[in-house]
Amino acid sequence: MGDLDGFDLKILEILADDGRITVTELARRVGLSKTPCQLRMKRLEEKGYILGYRAIIDPVKLSAGHIAFVQVKLNDTRSQSLEAFNKAARSIREIEQCHMIASSFDYLLKVRTKDIASYRQVLGEKISAMPHVAQTSTFVCMEPVKERAGAF
Repeated sequence: MGDLDGFDLKILEILADDGRITVTELARRVGLSKTPCQLRMKRLEEKGYILGYRAIIDPVKLSAGHIAFVQVKLNDTRSQSLEAFNKAARSIREIEQCHMIASSFDYLLKVRTKDIASYRQVLGEKISAMPHVAQTSTFVCMEPVKERAGAF
């Protein structure tokens, strides 16, 4: 972050909360005029600080309100096996997040489904069938308290 100043950090913070804010309003809130604000945004995009813009969809309205966290232990953790697992995880729509973990298990998945019955089907037919899966443990979310995308 050595090449970011206070204006850049404020731009990132505001965009993390509202990616649809107009450049005029962003510039006003940051304390810059429109053109310097646009140039900073472009530089932040080019340097990879801003990866993109997207809509945040309400999963409950799409019948995906059930959240389960799944610990996955693999029977083989060589590079080729990890890549095969990673590729499979990316292909399963219900896996919202997949993180390789330094722990007694290898991966932590965040899985969204309609309900517990749908989750059971995803676990049995998709997750357990992924390459090199030896064991899974499920933790069902009672209530999401804080969910937020982005670094801020």
